Amino acid sequence: MGDFLQVLGEYDIAGAYWFNVKLAFFSGIFSLVLGTILALMRISPLPSLQWAGATYVNLVRNIPLTVVMMFAAFALWPQLGVTFSENLDQNFFWLAVWALSVYTASFVCESIRSGVNTVPVGQAEAARAIGLSFLPAARLVILPQAFRGSIAPLGNTFIALIKNTTVASAISVADISLVMKYMVDQHGNYVIPIFLTVAAGFVIIVIPVGLVVTLLSQRLAVAR
Repeated sequence: MGDFLQVLGEYDIAGAYWFNVKLAFFSGIFSLVLGTILALMRISPLPSLQWAGATYVNLVRNIPLTVVMMFAAFALWPQLGVTFSENLDQNFFWLAVWALSVYTASFVCESIRSGVNTVPVGQAEAARAIGLSFLPAARLVILPQAFRGSIAPLGNTFIALIKNTTVASAISVADISLVMKYMVDQHGNYVIPIFLTVAAGFVIIVIPVGLVVTLLSQRLAVAR
């Protein structure tokens, strides 16, 4: 046991997990914004916007996240010239955030749309009756109730996002899965303890998120 603890001390485990937390935080914010826009497009009265939103969701969520991540690293940056930072490590970090945000937004969109389905049709009709156009009605009437109704699916989406941050190691972002790979390569006799340690770290991160989501979904549920 003492030897294994010494092995753990050779690596910045906490720093690696912090990378995953930062990836999840920034990707969560951007995917929520983009997913909300996509949800508005999908419930829009304009068929062209409905088609564009549905096409994005159906296309992106059926592409493996690793492919999206590789596109960011090997096409978006070197081929299309999209650069987020002059620092190479920071650039790869933000490329990973871009990939995670673009991918997760499709699931956020569907989570919000499921919340929209919980809003009674009469709410939208009442908004139109008092002269509100689509965007004001969505902002003032539909989305506030939809977000309350979609807390649970949104929570599940963001929990999946936390675990999906490990895919960033595919483009050499120094997250916990990349550190785990180095640990396994250099200390193959501790494979099982290394895997269990990394798994325990994600349990420690994810369980509080799940508890908060459950509490919020119970407290903010719309009474019908």
